[in-house]
Amino acid sequence: MFYGTMKVAIGGPLKLAFRPWVEGMENIPAEGPAILASNHLSFSDSFFLPSVLHRKVTFIAKAEYFTTPGVKGRLTAAFFKGVGQLPVDRSGSRGAGEAAVKSGIEVLERGELFGIYPEGTRSPDGRLYRGKPGGLARVALATGAPVIPVAMIDTEKIQPPGKVLPKLMRPGIRIGKPLDFSRYRGLAHDRFVLRAVTDEVMYEIMNLSGQEYVDIYATAAKRQIAEAAKAGKEAGKAAGKAADEARKAAKASPGPAGTEEAEKEKQAE
Repeated sequence: MFYGTMKVAIGGPLKLAFRPWVEGMENIPAEGPAILASNHLSFSDSFFLPSVLHRKVTFIAKAEYFTTPGVKGRLTAAFFKGVGQLPVDRSGSRGAGEAAVKSGIEVLERGELFGIYPEGTRSPDGRLYRGKPGGLARVALATGAPVIPVAMIDTEKIQPPGKVLPKLMRPGIRIGKPLDFSRYRGLAHDRFVLRAVTDEVMYEIMNLSGQEYVDIYATAAKRQIAEAAKAGKEAGKAAGKAADEARKAAKASPGPAGTEEAEKEKQAE
């Protein structure tokens, strides 16, 4: 009941303001369990997709959203519960992977829709990254539920990093045909099977989204981007320091060049 209330309160205005377009709605089963495997471009993906579906879809979210103390923490927890998010405890030897699998199986055993992002995190640059084989494939093989590939289109353009106000534009959602992996039932501990299942799903998402595919994990790409930014910043500092030292050396030089440089800086002051 709370989910329905939150869907009307959030989903209604969201659909009215952004008018998302949808293709392939007929591929969502009217009843029974199914896994919605989507690319992940924006924080808003978990709101746009449920807003256009007639059935409840449950995603997973980090447990910190549900355990933060204080009034703000309680409001945040209520909000995430209301929009169908499940807390995942990332502690323990296997972390979020085991928790995600357990949560997904429980949702599907109730005959509901379970939403998951195979990339494991948001794309840092709008490209599609390699899917992680643990969660999606294991849940699919453990339950026998069909996997429905989903492509979110342009959601990352609504509120790019650094922008406070969202841009009013129409994002899109493409829903593919269900994929049946029953032929692999009982092979959930075979890492080659897990990789094959995940790659097949990612291939379908790529076809639906039109994204460029990158065969590395998004987490590794984010790390590379952060390291490149850090290196660029350090190089900038080094260049600035070198320029300062060059100016000091020029001012201290008794030759004509040093005199000319010192005179220019004096005039500039």
